[in-house]
Amino acid sequence: MTKGAVLIVGCGDVGSRLAAQLMDADWKVYGLRRSVDRLPKGVIGVPADLFNAQCPAQWPTEQIDYVVYSVAATEHDESGYQAAYVQALTHTLSWLKQHNQHPKHLLFVSSSGVYVQQNGAWVDETSPAEATRYSGRIMLDAEQLALNSGIPASVVRLTGIYGPGREWLLGQVRKGYRVERDPPLYGNRIHADDAGGLLAFLLEAHRQGKKLDDCYIGVDNEPAPLADVVDWLRGQLGVTQWSDEASVRRAGSKRCSNARARALGWEPRYPSYREGYAAILAGQA
Repeated sequence: MTKGAVLIVGCGDVGSRLAAQLMDADWKVYGLRRSVDRLPKGVIGVPADLFNAQCPAQWPTEQIDYVVYSVAATEHDESGYQAAYVQALTHTLSWLKQHNQHPKHLLFVSSSGVYVQQNGAWVDETSPAEATRYSGRIMLDAEQLALNSGIPASVVRLTGIYGPGREWLLGQVRKGYRVERDPPLYGNRIHADDAGGLLAFLLEAHRQGKKLDDCYIGVDNEPAPLADVVDWLRGQLGVTQWSDEASVRRAGSKRCSNARARALGWEPRYPSYREGYAAILAGQA
């Protein structure tokens, strides 16, 4: 007997990792995406074009207990974000209504990009989200759409996701990536397995009767200066040269807290970049 039926809308990298963890825990999982042949084995595929208002022909007919909206924009401009996070979510909510489906809870996967704090300031779920760029503004609009959908909902603001296939920083370090040290440029990250794991944890917590807050930040236990991360990776990779290019100064410097999720009982499998990147380099994650 399954614990319940979960529909993962946008079942890509994080969604597929979530699906695998849910199936291991005896959940029934539907995965909605354009190319269902790329779904993990055991996921019930729902081929769909989220940008088309017409309901997918293979939309599940049974009651859906939980929905996880984990879509990634295919076009990284304002119209692309609007289509992926507002228009497509509107379609999804409409399809649920058409089938008289009333999920117990909706998880909307958002981004810590809605925060614009600087200078290493600590950020939690109560901090002001005052995004000025279109990406953050549209994400905030989509969050409100989810929270006001009539379905009990939580937004999960994930930080910088890394993992197999998300190894940009490793490639840069191998090239001698240089980062300014003063003032420190703080970064926040979460391994892709932990991103999926946090979502699975929240679903199970709700199933067990725990009350979920309307927002959680998905981040590991140790926000760290990017220079420290680069130094550690250089040591692991045996890189000794530095790039001739000027030091890189990326925008943004804040420290995100996972205290709310941990207070509910969640612990990341990879508590810091060290464990996560070590597993990647060992071919274990």
